[in-house]
Amino acid sequence: MTPDTQSELTFQTKLRGFDLAFTTTWGLFSPKAVDAGTQLLIEQLEIEEGDTCLDLGCGYGAIGVAMAKCPQTADVYMVDKDFVAIEYARKNVTQNQLSNCHVLLSNGFSHLPDIQFDVIASNLPANVGKELLQIFFIDAKRHLKQNGRMYVVTISGLREFIKRNFLKVFGNYCKVKQRNTHTVAMATVS
Repeated sequence: MTPDTQSELTFQTKLRGFDLAFTTTWGLFSPKAVDAGTQLLIEQLEIEEGDTCLDLGCGYGAIGVAMAKCPQTADVYMVDKDFVAIEYARKNVTQNQLSNCHVLLSNGFSHLPDIQFDVIASNLPANVGKELLQIFFIDAKRHLKQNGRMYVVTISGLREFIKRNFLKVFGNYCKVKQRNTHTVAMATVS
């Protein structure tokens, strides 16, 4: 075994009814299994026929892979600022035999092509700072089509911050689902 493969982890899981396989590594978020917040978000996503989707801060790609498996999804873009995350997201796209995914190294929206999305989904990290989260929301609004939807999952302690900022940026807020530790929220571009 090479040092690279010694540090790799693999697991299988079911998301949105699809059997999926993931390869990850130490240093990426939740490397041994899809975390509870991400699972909750994936369960709540409403994807319609022909939707173009974005997994913002994709990590090893659980959200993007799950969205891409939905037969009605047109294209899924997956972005992360971490080159290791991008490497594993690409591996997971390949091993789950997806042809409708585009995995890009990008700090937020900075290196995305000029594309408008129907759905943007993200498991927002709690430790990046509120200023960066506000920038993500403003950029997301610019990259969403009319009636486009932004879904986020956060620790429940950030619920009121998300609500205030969705109302400020999008003019609306919907608490989609809440569990003890996580909340899924959505805003729509009207």
